[in-house]
Order: sequence, then structure tokens, then C-alpha cells
Amino acid sequence: MFGEKKENRFVKIVYEGFDKKFTGSIFVFVDTETGVQYVQFSGEGRGGATVLVDREGKPLLREDLIKKPSEP
Repeated sequence: MFGEKKENRFVKIVYEGFDKKFTGSIFVFVDTETGVQYVQFSGEGRGGATVLVDREGKPLLREDLIKKPSEP
């Protein structure tokens, strides 16, 4: 329970901050189990997240960031 370090499932790959007129940030995260990318907006007391998709509406993947299951 305690002392056991669990690896994070999501990794941040992009961060963009806005100028002083508008306080907020955009982040892109990748789910390391599926490779699916998510965009998150936060700022001015609001926020939200959604899946990034391609032109055909399919989730954008980062297959290079998918972690292989540990071998027994």
C-alpha cells in the first residue's frame, strides 16, 4: 500500500500557456495503455478535456508511448 510507487498512466506531452490578457493553459496528455491523446483546457475558473481526433473522427494515437505490459 504505502511505499509502493505506481507508474502514471497518463504522460503530458504538450503545454501551452496564454498571454496575460487571458489566463489559461492547454495540455495534451497520452494514455500510456492505449496511446490515445487527450487535450485539456484550464483557465479562468473553467476547464475541460476531450479526445483528439483525426479528420475521419478516429482518436489520434501515439503508439510510441504505449507501455508494454510487464513480463511475468
